[in-house]
Amino acid sequence: MIKLFLVILAFVFAAVFVGLGFNVLLRRKPFPETHVGHNRNMKKLGLTCVKTFDAMEQKKAWQEERFAKMKIDLQSINTQKNDKL
Repeated sequence: MIKLFLVILAFVFAAVFVGLGFNVLLRRKPFPETHVGHNRNMKKLGLTCVKTFDAMEQKKAWQEERFAKMKIDLQSINTQKNDKL
């Protein structure tokens, strides 16, 4: 009884393996890309890789910090405009 159950279970696993791998094994289709950065459909949705998103946020934060420290001397700008006129 147990032997019969194990044989049937082995055939079911084999059928599942062949069924799931049908496109990859027999049709020679490439396996679907699951990496977020390389998947066309995920790019359309605006999804990015965590590393890419972190790099974009780091760059944005660096630029905001850099421009936050910048001071504009309006007096010197006005004198330069007056000198040109």
